[in-house]
Amino acid sequence: MERQLSQKWQPDSWQSHAADQQPLYADTAAVTRVLDAIRCLPPLVTCGEVDKLRGQLAAAGRGECFVLQGGDCAESFDECTTEPIANKLKILLQMSLVLVHGLQKRVLRVGRIAGQYAKPRSADVETRNGITLPSYRGDIINRAGFTAAERAANPELLLRGYEHAALTLNYVRALVDGGFADLHHPELWHLDFVRHSPLEAEYRRIVQAIEDSLNFMETISGQRLSESGSVDFYTSHEGLHLLYEQAQTQFVAEAGRWYNLATHFPWIGMRTADVAGAHVEYFRGIANPIAVKVGPFMNSEQLLALCEVLNPDNELGRLTLIHRFGATRINKQLPVLVEAVRKAGRRVLWICDPMHGNTEITASGLKTRRFENILEELEAAFTLHEQLGSILAGVHFELTGDDVTECTGGARGLTDTDLQRAYKSQVDPRLNYEQALEMAMRIVARKARK
Repeated sequence: MERQLSQKWQPDSWQSHAADQQPLYADTAAVTRVLDAIRCLPPLVTCGEVDKLRGQLAAAGRGECFVLQGGDCAESFDECTTEPIANKLKILLQMSLVLVHGLQKRVLRVGRIAGQYAKPRSADVETRNGITLPSYRGDIINRAGFTAAERAANPELLLRGYEHAALTLNYVRALVDGGFADLHHPELWHLDFVRHSPLEAEYRRIVQAIEDSLNFMETISGQRLSESGSVDFYTSHEGLHLLYEQAQTQFVAEAGRWYNLATHFPWIGMRTADVAGAHVEYFRGIANPIAVKVGPFMNSEQLLALCEVLNPDNELGRLTLIHRFGATRINKQLPVLVEAVRKAGRRVLWICDPMHGNTEITASGLKTRRFENILEELEAAFTLHEQLGSILAGVHFELTGDDVTECTGGARGLTDTDLQRAYKSQVDPRLNYEQALEMAMRIVARKARK
């Protein structure tokens, strides 16, 4: 596949390429003013953190640790409050606790958080009761309410997006640095409704086993294992809104490279992965570790072209491929791509997103995902990578720490009827706290069966 690369990459090089999924603003002067304001604000992350993550992802690619990436399908400005943020961190920490114990390896925690405010849409407009308005594209672009004013692309929301991302990340850092992640006190991570979960006894057994192990090691060494008091936690989001991403891209003279300092780990979505498109052009120039969502409509030629453009030095840890096929397609389509990448000698991380390919619509019109289908795709991914001599380096979930009812199934056996009780997502359905924790336990149980 032919592609003309810019002679010298700059953060705005993408503007000479076709850009999909970008909002149309009526007031371009206001857009310029807002982006100029964002450029003057402090970066949300540091290049040192980004480089550290890149090294840890390389370790995951060698099978030395496991990546747990998860969070909201689309963050809401309205939920930039204490409890929802803490609950997201809690569930990711609890899942990682289960995985560390069961897989016997380090877990790299990456949240879909502090920036996941834009979402691609399959249609530019939405029609209700004969009225057609622009589709909701996430809080950084427009609002979910179905009025002309709310659905208009508003550049001021870009600045609100930066502010909410900063507030979220500041609170997450404070929690992590303040001992919230201390393995000596996993009881701090419990959510109220864990007491009613069918998984409570098994989870408490795992917590007790880890506490016993810590106590044993500290007794033997005669000192506290200080590293168990904190964890590394990284942010990620889909780098969809290119003007917003460009405004937070800085040249770091000491490193001699450009970094997107809005997040540690940005990714390209399946709808914007055209090798000749604007998103690929932007992503190829930043030093961050990056990812691409790989779906059922991508062939081997396209994937290898992306690997060449996005990771020309073939560096492990630079490029992650997050595959999302669906339970009915993965067995046929994943092996072809894995084998093509292997034969080409391309060094990539493979991560499984078992959520997006299993979305369906209920009779009442709600989007949902069935726990059994998510689990089926995930187990197939592990098996296929093993059979192909590859490494499945991690998992990618849309989840929440809240007690929502958006996906069916799981230990409580939620049905389509149950979805009406607490369906809160404005975009895609998420695993709730119990379902997410059960998914981690199922991953561990699979290892135990081998």
